[in-house]
Amino acid sequence: MNFEDLSFYKGKKVLVTGHTGFKGSWLCRILVNAGADVTGYSLEPPTNPALFNMCGLEGRINSVIGDIRDLKHLKETFEMSKPQIVFHLAAQPIVRDSYKDPVYTYETNVMGTVNICECVRTFTCVKSFLNVTTDKVYENKEWEWGYRENEPLDGYDPYSNSKSCSELVTHSYKNAFFNDMDVAVSTARAGNVIGGGDFANDRIVPDCARAASKKEPIVVRNPHSTRPYQHVLEPLAAYLMIAKAQYEDKKYQDYYNVGPDESDCVTTGRLVDTFCSAWNEVSDKKGISWINKYDGGPHEANFLKLDCSKLKMVFGWKPRWSFDEAIKKSVEWYNAYDENADVTACMDRQIEEFFS
Repeated sequence: MNFEDLSFYKGKKVLVTGHTGFKGSWLCRILVNAGADVTGYSLEPPTNPALFNMCGLEGRINSVIGDIRDLKHLKETFEMSKPQIVFHLAAQPIVRDSYKDPVYTYETNVMGTVNICECVRTFTCVKSFLNVTTDKVYENKEWEWGYRENEPLDGYDPYSNSKSCSELVTHSYKNAFFNDMDVAVSTARAGNVIGGGDFANDRIVPDCARAASKKEPIVVRNPHSTRPYQHVLEPLAAYLMIAKAQYEDKKYQDYYNVGPDESDCVTTGRLVDTFCSAWNEVSDKKGISWINKYDGGPHEANFLKLDCSKLKMVFGWKPRWSFDEAIKKSVEWYNAYDENADVTACMDRQIEEFFS
């Protein structure tokens, strides 16, 4: 998707759930810049500091603070905003947190999906709905090739499994209701996302940025785990592309993997090495390094990779930024934040560069 395609969103009524989160904030920034009429529905920002509070969205979108588990409030928001396009990003997104509070994770990720599907079923203004899940929805056998969209869904931990359930809820609503309605529905399963403005706990790039800012060694739990890392703009561009295509022609509705090329599936150790190198190039706080400190935490997959052939074949899609470029862009943002520079301007520069 490029700037020309983004013009499709000018004047469109778009609802984004989870808009106060990391990916949601970037998505809202893109949509606002494209001239969309954006409503967000989400809890308060999940971190402090929070990208949502610093990326220039105040007064430019209709921000509704609400819980995705609250069907009544969600319906009121649909009634008020009458969205044509819905992006569902609201979730409890952290694997380790799902071990600490599995009930909340399932309530949010499964019943939250039921509620958003119910609103899409009820409000015929919606013509395009995209449910954003995760690469972790698959039954992970830790094999060396990428999972395809027709592989079994059975995430191991409560987060991954609840997202598998979210997929199944969407499939059921499609079969039972949406196929007979004038609405196109897809799900997108994205790999690990990195980029400026993520302040979550238990994510490796925010951990790197926090340690680098304090000039402390970066603590790495599992340097040998392999993940498909991609810059946050990669999946967001794919989501926007899918939502646009299916809005214009329902034949494009489907289930899509969104991940980097195989060469960008890297170990956590390589990620941290690359981060340190990029940070030491641009920051005054040079000489950062990392230490291996496995903490014997709960089960997390060591190896996970996606096959994105379908997205490439259907749309002619391909990733824009390599892994090294994604780290470089992330470091650029975190360094700007560390130096009290204008992070919104940094975001807009990166958006413009990516979509041009």
